[in-house]
Amino acid sequence: MGKITVLDHPLIKHKLTYIRDIKTGSKEFRELVSEVSMLMGYEVTRDLELEDIEIETPITKMMSPALAGKKLGIVPILRAGQGMVEGMLTLLPAAKVGHVGLYRDPETLQAVEYYCKMPQDINERKLIVVDPMLATGVSAIAAIDAIKKRGAKSIKFVCLVSVQEGLDALQKAHPDVDIYVASIDERLNEHAYIYPGLGDAGDRLYGTK
Repeated sequence: MGKITVLDHPLIKHKLTYIRDIKTGSKEFRELVSEVSMLMGYEVTRDLELEDIEIETPITKMMSPALAGKKLGIVPILRAGQGMVEGMLTLLPAAKVGHVGLYRDPETLQAVEYYCKMPQDINERKLIVVDPMLATGVSAIAAIDAIKKRGAKSIKFVCLVSVQEGLDALQKAHPDVDIYVASIDERLNEHAYIYPGLGDAGDRLYGTK
């Protein structure tokens, strides 16, 4: 079973408070989401493999650790997940970016894929799937289904706020995926929004209603 890690660094907690605040406008919201994503990315990549390479300092030659060349990919779930990409790329500028687009069928309430574009060598990459919210888990499960269908072997899921219901659903559907969250909130409300949550992340990122 993939592990669930709550990233409770003081800077993440502090910035998440202002992400939640209704008074935070779109510009600041985007900046904060990007900053928190970078801080979370630092922890999510803690297990990257290293290898020693030979370099020359101004003083002498030496062997020093560098990333072992494992290819990385960042996959936002559109549209809100796009707000987390820039922060991740700040840390991982060589990562390729894929995209998964989903909408919820109003009749069945199931997630329907309308777009999926992945790096060609997806099976060789360690993928980080990002979305600010993990509510029911339906979108995250469908996105990871779509990515696995295209050959992905190594996937982590990263979100800002979640609830236990969504975490349980994602773990059950994809037990091989490690999950990283900044907060596990109280519950889902009657509209399946995370409570207390942060509202609609896509609307707050892009100033839409």
